[in-house]
Amino acid sequence: MSPEPSSVEPSDLAARAAHTHVVVVGGGIGGLVAARECAKVGMRVTVLEAEETLGGSIRRVDLDGVTIDAGAESYATRGGLVRALVEELDLADRIVLPKPGGAWLAGIPGVGAAPLPVGGILGIPANPFQPDVRRIIGWAGVWRAYLDRVRPPLTIGHQLSLGKLVASRMGAKVRDRLVAPVTTGVYSASPDDVDIDVAAPGLNAALTRVGSLSGAVQTLRDDAAEKASEAQAAAKTPGAAVEGLSGGMSTLVDALAADLIRLGAEVRTGVRVRTVRKAGARWSVEAEVAAEVEVTAEESGESAATDPLEPVVEELDADAVIIATPESAARKLLASAVPALATTESASSPEIEIVTLVLDAPELAAAPRGTGVLTVPGSHTAKALTHSTAKWDWVRDAAGARQIVRVSFGAQGEPAATAGLDDAAAADLARREAAALLGVAIAPEAVIASHRGRFIQSQPASIIGSGGRRTAARAAVEAVPGVAAVGAWLAGTGLAQVIPDARDEADRLRRALLWDGES
Repeated sequence: MSPEPSSVEPSDLAARAAHTHVVVVGGGIGGLVAARECAKVGMRVTVLEAEETLGGSIRRVDLDGVTIDAGAESYATRGGLVRALVEELDLADRIVLPKPGGAWLAGIPGVGAAPLPVGGILGIPANPFQPDVRRIIGWAGVWRAYLDRVRPPLTIGHQLSLGKLVASRMGAKVRDRLVAPVTTGVYSASPDDVDIDVAAPGLNAALTRVGSLSGAVQTLRDDAAEKASEAQAAAKTPGAAVEGLSGGMSTLVDALAADLIRLGAEVRTGVRVRTVRKAGARWSVEAEVAAEVEVTAEESGESAATDPLEPVVEELDADAVIIATPESAARKLLASAVPALATTESASSPEIEIVTLVLDAPELAAAPRGTGVLTVPGSHTAKALTHSTAKWDWVRDAAGARQIVRVSFGAQGEPAATAGLDDAAAADLARREAAALLGVAIAPEAVIASHRGRFIQSQPASIIGSGGRRTAARAAVEAVPGVAAVGAWLAGTGLAQVIPDARDEADRLRRALLWDGES
């Protein structure tokens, strides 16, 4: 029988921790958080990242002397757990809020572009007669949406699909012109594939109480406003759905890496893990490290250079392993150690590309279409645009007279239009899409610099069936002592889900290592 935590002497725990080696495969945010949780209790920790930089979907890029986010640019404030980590790492003074410019919709049939209506949830309006709603769905759409108020609530509490519920209650125009741009932009998914209870908790219950979808939206907004007001009064700070960090989200990655070094962990980049094997009660991690040899000028007869050699293969011995890679890589690495994982269903993960442009376009300084633009699916090649210099004061200050936009391509079941293009062609497509979405001519010579980032987006937790898939995969991993897996493919997308999940998994693993002695 395992001793109770309270019966173990602190000195014994400290000694046990000091002799426990945990290897973390993957240096994204989930891996770094999990590694830090283990290092904080005195465990020996080694982080192995295949790329030359840490961060995963959190990336920075220097464009024409401006360092900005090339991946994730903010985090959701719900739960307060990401902010708590930011504060732990002494980054509280870097927290910034986006400017309240609002987003626009583009590609509206017969309209073109218009501001995204206010007062809704996931694009579902509380009042279809609002002028900003009517402008997008027209009078026919408004009256169809109004039927929601008088129709019997036949499917109350039983509908999983957000898109199907919206279409049945308020009509196809509300689903296609208001809800679909939001779910495609936020989740890279059709509203028909989005689980209501995950994406909009409480909406089904509110629908049961008030009898209409628009009324349910208003009820949830009223409840949220009351809670936000109470929280703001208690904290004496303004509320916001998202926050960012001045200097970019990579400052969080830098702070985590620095704290890991301070705690005695080893953080290595450019190390690709080939296999993870269970070796009795221990683990063997085989990795390859790219090697280079310097060729002197005398040997080559030319300038000094470096030539790649065959990679050096290392084998690390560990008491436990944390896999913090994307799903496909995690499943390959765990194939032999966790055979039950192969019997669980894997998720479809869309490939997303974000093209960042630095522009000499003074006409964009007035933020003609707010802080960003979402598109009606099928209307444009791009799915969304963020006007970074309009959204974030710190980006505007760093950019000076230049304008910076980020154009996103790709969604669930729809490969990125830039996927088959070279970098120059991808940048030019992004320029043309930015001009169309912002309603301003942008000449080719206006592009000062560009960057193209490619991401495999894990399936959001809000997709129907995602919860069951994640639960089955997590159960398969947890059944094998000495191993844990973290990341968006198990936690759901977004730092607000990845960070607490990584902490919980690291805590589960270290408890087993220090108190149960199973690994």
